[in-house]
Amino acid sequence: MINKRVANERGHADHGWLNARHTFSFASYRDPKHLHFRDLRVMNEDHIGPGRGFPTHPHDNMEILTYVLEGELEHQDSMGNGAIIRPGTIQTMTAGTGIMHSEANPSQENPIHLYQIWIIPDKQGLTPNYGEYTFDTEARNGHLQLIASKDGRENSAIISQNISLYTTVLEEGQSVTHTISEGRHAWIQVVRGSITLNGESYETGDGAAISEESLLTLTGKEKAEVLLFDLA
Repeated sequence: MINKRVANERGHADHGWLNARHTFSFASYRDPKHLHFRDLRVMNEDHIGPGRGFPTHPHDNMEILTYVLEGELEHQDSMGNGAIIRPGTIQTMTAGTGIMHSEANPSQENPIHLYQIWIIPDKQGLTPNYGEYTFDTEARNGHLQLIASKDGRENSAIISQNISLYTTVLEEGQSVTHTISEGRHAWIQVVRGSITLNGESYETGDGAAISEESLLTLTGKEKAEVLLFDLA
């Protein structure tokens, strides 16, 4: 069973400096049909204008992943971490018992395009933690590259939940397959370009909740970048 989430049906917030699309209910966007999928709680696509950003704000009991597509993101947090996150690096935060952080676009000329993903952790009250993991972006061309997992295998980012997150870049006509173990689920998010998923067309920003399927075949219609979550 594959339930498509069409890009232009997502929640939308335009604050001028921030143009955001919400796959699941977030902030003032409330949709009882799209609260979350399994342990995926937030899937926000954000465009942040030059010199703007989110001031210091709190989080707790959430795994937060940031995936930058274009531009640079400046991070500061209450654990003393400061960093510039660029394409090819995934940022992780275990909010746990509570953290404060800010995110800003340090460029006065160029916008940022990113996805921020929140995952419900497997335990409450975890010790806050921060991580940055940089990957060989060439290795995802035509292949599923593991970038986050519970056990950190293949040098992936470690997250406190039984989820494996993959990314891939597909040229036109190029395909990858992914086997879903019995009892598990998946979510795909097309972050750029267009693909077919098991023969059905998906465009930029489209997603899909997947259950009771054993094999996924993703094929590029045009050059595309896709996130694939294998979920408990």
